[in-house]
Amino acid sequence: MSETTYTLDHVDLTIIRLMQENARINNADIARELGMAPSAVLERVKKLEQKQVILQYNAKINPAAVNQKLLSFIFIKAADGIGCATTGQALAAIPEVQEVHDIAGDDGYLVKVRTADASALVELMRNSFAKIPNIISTRTTIVLETVKEQQQILIPQN
Repeated sequence: MSETTYTLDHVDLTIIRLMQENARINNADIARELGMAPSAVLERVKKLEQKQVILQYNAKINPAAVNQKLLSFIFIKAADGIGCATTGQALAAIPEVQEVHDIAGDDGYLVKVRTADASALVELMRNSFAKIPNIISTRTTIVLETVKEQQQILIPQN
């Protein structure tokens, strides 16, 4: 995996901070905050998208509203070797899987899944995970209560 170097100035950092707080913010509001022309902000946003600093725009949905009340983290030990992405790609293709992380340690992957309930989690394990040939074992942690969950990252104040 190659490392990409990003050069972001104060204006770029302010734009991405504002957009992360509210993805629906318009260029005129960002421009007012920065004392710039809306067209200049639009140009900056386009460049941030092209450089893949801004990857996508999302709406955060309440999982309970769509009957996805059970949050689980599953540690997966896999037979494929270091650097082989076969199992990771197979896990990522499962709709209930929200995140797949290739991790250091005894387990090869940490997976975040949401299901309706424990029965749906069992079905997911039996019908989806069991079909992935490289999985050797799993350890599942069920979340009882979420104190904090966010996708926002800390953006420097530069």
